Amino acid sequence: MKLALLPVAAATLLLAACSSTPSDSTANAGGGITTTDTSGLAGGAAAAGSQADLEQNVGDRVYFGYDSTALDEEARATLQRQATWLQQYPSVSATVEGHTDERGTREYNLALGERRASAAARYLSSLGIGESRLVTISYGKDRPADPGSDEAAWAKNRRAVTVINATN
Repeated sequence: MKLALLPVAAATLLLAACSSTPSDSTANAGGGITTTDTSGLAGGAAAAGSQADLEQNVGDRVYFGYDSTALDEEARATLQRQATWLQQYPSVSATVEGHTDERGTREYNLALGERRASAAARYLSSLGIGESRLVTISYGKDRPADPGSDEAAWAKNRRAVTVINATN
């Protein structure tokens, strides 16, 4: 009898693992919680000026090579689209999050993540986005996009992500 319930329990767990909420909460370096508005993600078109709009229509992240903070051509193109988008919504401020892959010490990766976030933020500033609208934070290797331990996973984790904070 108990074995008959096992497939039902497994299916329930699988569905629960695949579900998502309409918002993404992330902890900041100060230990507090920031909530990102991702309204519109599940329902089709994203609300103009929202995080979902940025993600779907512009791209919210850029990637880096191993142990690098250099912005390649693709990263610069994404950041140029982000700058254009941010100029459309002057009341929006953003946090640029720096991330690394799992290799290296925690301290080294926090410093590398900060340099990546700063590189992306400086590029956005060079395109006319006021520095007062941008803050940076490093999560180092603490928040991997892909929990795997291979080159494909590491490549996804070496990134800077632009997250909308709030509208003024």
